[in-house]
Amino acid sequence: MRDMTEGRPIGHLWRYALPLLLGNWLQLAYNAVDSIIAGRFIGREALSAEGIAAPVMNLVILGISGMCIGAGVMMGEAFGAKDLDRVRRALGTTLRFGVTASAVITLLGVLFTPALLRLLEVPESILGITAVYLRITFLGAPFTFLYNTLAAGLKAVGDTKTPLRFLAFSSILNAALDLFFLGVLRFGIVCSAVTTVAAEAASAAMALWYMARRTAELLPRRKDLRRDGELFRRIMAYGGPTALQQMLQPIGKVLIQRQVNALGVDTIAAYNAVTKVDDFACIPEQGIAASLSAYLAQNRGAKKRERLLPGARAALALELSYFVLICALAYTLRGRFVQLFLKAGDAPQIVSIGADYLQVMAFLYALPAITNWFQGFFRGMGRMPVTILMTGIQITLRTAFTYILAPRLGIRGIAFACAIGWTCMAFCAYLYYRKIKQTL
Repeated sequence: MRDMTEGRPIGHLWRYALPLLLGNWLQLAYNAVDSIIAGRFIGREALSAEGIAAPVMNLVILGISGMCIGAGVMMGEAFGAKDLDRVRRALGTTLRFGVTASAVITLLGVLFTPALLRLLEVPESILGITAVYLRITFLGAPFTFLYNTLAAGLKAVGDTKTPLRFLAFSSILNAALDLFFLGVLRFGIVCSAVTTVAAEAASAAMALWYMARRTAELLPRRKDLRRDGELFRRIMAYGGPTALQQMLQPIGKVLIQRQVNALGVDTIAAYNAVTKVDDFACIPEQGIAASLSAYLAQNRGAKKRERLLPGARAALALELSYFVLICALAYTLRGRFVQLFLKAGDAPQIVSIGADYLQVMAFLYALPAITNWFQGFFRGMGRMPVTILMTGIQITLRTAFTYILAPRLGIRGIAFACAIGWTCMAFCAYLYYRKIKQTL
């Protein structure tokens, strides 16, 4: 557990954020390994299929994680107020809701996968393997929810290292299984999906075991799992907007993927590769924002308002420092990153398409660093609805300009569309931030 209501803000934020960053990198590696191995051992069709399935599954995963992030803010407030009983009840109520929600998501996903893929205008040549891969990965939704909920409880009390260990193990397990079944035994894309679900189940099981054995004071009792209408409404007030805000991004990405699908299999494959680099840039920036949210929630719960702005400034410095690192890597190694996902000598035009995108996008990663910082600040201050509005502005403009620019500029048009959305979001968020700052 980590009490962030005393001591230097930068120290707390860095020690809290570093395991989150490592965890995010592992989670991204977990996803990227599937695509790398599928592309190198099965071919560009498998790489394209996984690229099409990715935004659909991200819609589910980010919706789940958004609910857990929101609930985690509430648990952080309770921990800051030294109320462990309320932490347990909040965790129990979130778990109760999640069991039903994830079961429904899994059922609907399996039933409506073919209709969804036809709506996305997936090329007939890869429609079959994409449907099989997506249906199997939907089965992992309950495990994803269980892990994210338990991890949110641990993070709310300042423990970000333990969830990192579970992610590390599941990432290594996923890579090992993929290499053995796809690389050695040459099984197909079905096995890739099965190994992903197995690794997700492993991380959930380890989180449950750890909480039961090592932090039993946080594990909900039977009474904590009972229906609590007032607490559920508060969790929904925190988690619902965050989940919706998190889901807006993948909804837009699903629509963007539809436009990418119209550009052909080579562009689909290239886009899958470069979006993995995008994820390495943007998702860890969300981890830094999550550390800011936890810091602000604890200090608000402890009534220490004088610590809020210094912590916010320290988090912004971390965001911009990370941008410098990822910008240099993405620009310098852009061609090599794309080549990682392909067989040797397979379609050199795919490498060229992906490198063109990253040449532009590398310098634009500063924009999501800033917008994620604003989002972390607003969530930590309990201003959940504004995060939905800001994200809605960003993804609406990004999607609209993708449909305008991509047919004319190709994959570079998607990068420019991202820049337009992020810039408008940052401007609107800054105006609202100025209003909040005056009240501190």
